[in-house]
Amino acid sequence: MEKFKNIASVPTPLDYSNVDTDQIIPKQFLKKIEKTGFGEFLFFDWRLKDDGTKNPDFVLNQEKFAGSEILLARDNFGCGSSREHAPWALKDYGFKIIISTSFADIFYNNCFKNGILPIILDGENLEHLFVIAIERDDLELRVDLKENLITDNKDFYYKFKIDQFRKKCLLEGLDDIDLTLAHSDKLEDFEKKLGSIK
Repeated sequence: MEKFKNIASVPTPLDYSNVDTDQIIPKQFLKKIEKTGFGEFLFFDWRLKDDGTKNPDFVLNQEKFAGSEILLARDNFGCGSSREHAPWALKDYGFKIIISTSFADIFYNNCFKNGILPIILDGENLEHLFVIAIERDDLELRVDLKENLITDNKDFYYKFKIDQFRKKCLLEGLDDIDLTLAHSDKLEDFEKKLGSIK
């Protein structure tokens, strides 16, 4: 997993509550087992009309938010089934940070495992970010994980909370396999001892 770096980006305001994983990545696109190639299908049913053309009203199709690495979401983002393809699709599309008032537990955990930073904000501050994301054309949101800090290029300032172990894993680029390999010497010693018992 890549080490998490500070992000400076225009935020994309996805103004929906209870966005479930089937809306994030519909079930017909779950045939692959690789973690890449899902970004083009992110929010597929919302991004495209029935005739296959882009829906100009959907926020991801608006030029202002092209290349955005920060997604603003409403309550209970990532609910529904536990499919890990949802964070795969978000990351493959380019989102590195998701900011919401709440996340579904399994989705929240899967974000960390796949190098995405989910940040929980209170409703008032999230609402402020939604407003300025829509109103300001010059908005740049900055997220500093080392300092647990969100700022913009004017006067927004917010210190967020994060589990220290998860923070360390993101900053050092450690996934579950990396964490296991960090104890490879101990595992080898254990296997040798187990072999001698047999």
